[in-house]
Amino acid sequence: MPRPSYDLLIRRGRIVDGSDSRWFVGDVAIKGDRIVAVGALGDASARRVLEASGKVVCPGFIDLHTHGDLVHLAEPDAAPRVMQGVTTDVIGQDGLSYAPVDAPTLAYFREQFKAVNGDPPGLSYDWRSVSEFLAQFDGKTSINVAYLLPHGPVRVLAMGGPEDRPPTESEMRRMKDLVAQGMREGCVGFSTGLTYAPMSFASTDEIAELCGVAARFDGVFMPHLRSYGTKVMEAMDEAVQIARRSRIALHFTHHQVVYPVNEHRVQAYLDIIDRARAEGMDVTCDSYPYVAGSTFLRGFLPGWTQRMSVSQFIEALQNPTIRGRIRNELEVTGCDGSHGVPIDWTKVQISGVKTEKNAEWVGMRIADAAREAGVTPFDFAAELLVQEEGEVACVAFMGFEHAVQAIMQHPAHMVGSDAIMTGARPHPRAWGCHARYLARYVRELGILRLEEAVRKMTSAPAARIGLTDRGLVKKGLAADIVVFDPETIQDTATFEDPKQHPTGVHLVIVNGQIVVDEGRHTHVRSGRALRRG
Repeated sequence: MPRPSYDLLIRRGRIVDGSDSRWFVGDVAIKGDRIVAVGALGDASARRVLEASGKVVCPGFIDLHTHGDLVHLAEPDAAPRVMQGVTTDVIGQDGLSYAPVDAPTLAYFREQFKAVNGDPPGLSYDWRSVSEFLAQFDGKTSINVAYLLPHGPVRVLAMGGPEDRPPTESEMRRMKDLVAQGMREGCVGFSTGLTYAPMSFASTDEIAELCGVAARFDGVFMPHLRSYGTKVMEAMDEAVQIARRSRIALHFTHHQVVYPVNEHRVQAYLDIIDRARAEGMDVTCDSYPYVAGSTFLRGFLPGWTQRMSVSQFIEALQNPTIRGRIRNELEVTGCDGSHGVPIDWTKVQISGVKTEKNAEWVGMRIADAAREAGVTPFDFAAELLVQEEGEVACVAFMGFEHAVQAIMQHPAHMVGSDAIMTGARPHPRAWGCHARYLARYVRELGILRLEEAVRKMTSAPAARIGLTDRGLVKKGLAADIVVFDPETIQDTATFEDPKQHPTGVHLVIVNGQIVVDEGRHTHVRSGRALRRG
């Protein structure tokens, strides 16, 4: 009896190959971790044959913005991601991650940003370099990751702490050396988060110099802008200026229109991208299909409070004079943390806390919780931050559906979920983003064509971060594949019940291994860190 030609054979699927070409009916053959044949494969045999009639066969989805840096190590099934067809997460976002570090730098980022990335027990936390960090993922998770070099650890490591000052010449040289080393070790680009300390203390010149180093390695610059509120246009112009000076590709990640002051400015946002592209710059963006965003509650407060340690921050909130100053900046004048806009507590919903005693407030808007507690919204938020030692996650309902739709239709647009997987009731985008695009905006509203939406999730993100061996259903490329039913795929995650997997995703293959089989996770650990170059 002849040996099977292939390891896996997907038969008679509607192949949407990721290129934006019209779908066609065909077969896909996989051997090892590669696609080895695509087309009408006749009587070919395989160790396992999978019937896909009526279903879409496409490349695995590449999510350009996620916060799985520690979560995927602690929960290696990566179920919120792979169960919706995501086979690669881009981590290291917003300048907030965990390599390169020394012991004090790692301790600082673990303490300060628990509400975003978590701080799971049981990990070794013994890595220091980018290469050591990326090695933690190889063959140990069900999902691939690609890593952006984060500005925050680079700055803290070079300057000896979260300093609110310009770097010295020697510190700047050290930062540039760290960027070069990280890029050599496989980073796909450089990220920063200019509303978060310590990156908020950096000048335009500092960031441009560091981007110039990343550009030498063909990296991409993915900034969290300095403002998304009253000064968003200036913030976008700053990012374009940095990219122009450093000759680096620019990607506006989690691109969104938020706050009433910007409600009718979506075309102005997109015009900035179009003007830069017209002059020959490489500028793109990504977004998620929801009007709400997600962050950590402390992040809304003035930047000068964010450089404090947790103990200093708690002490400051308990000092009546400092507390009054924070209240005024947050509620009256609008501080940098709230993007220059006085905060609207009716729009901010608690999504996660550290202790059980405050779990009752999870899922409530701060204004409603304060009313129930009989205090002002600010006092409720401040006391919650004190009791939770700053570890409060939140969802903010500040966007606009018309802007969400306008951005996703732009030719430079791709998909990024900004997935945060910590907290009892996190944003549903971590579980439902990609399925929501396909269900609501392709099938129901017809805003995007199927082939166009798949390209935004596959080949376009792959090209954006320099992954030349995946993103298409094509002979010789990596076998990251999704099979879904275009008629039944549906996000089921909601703001009330976010940790729900979508329906209609039948098969997910990561590096040639099945990690989701007929809608069930197989617990196979075939993911790896995808290193640029």
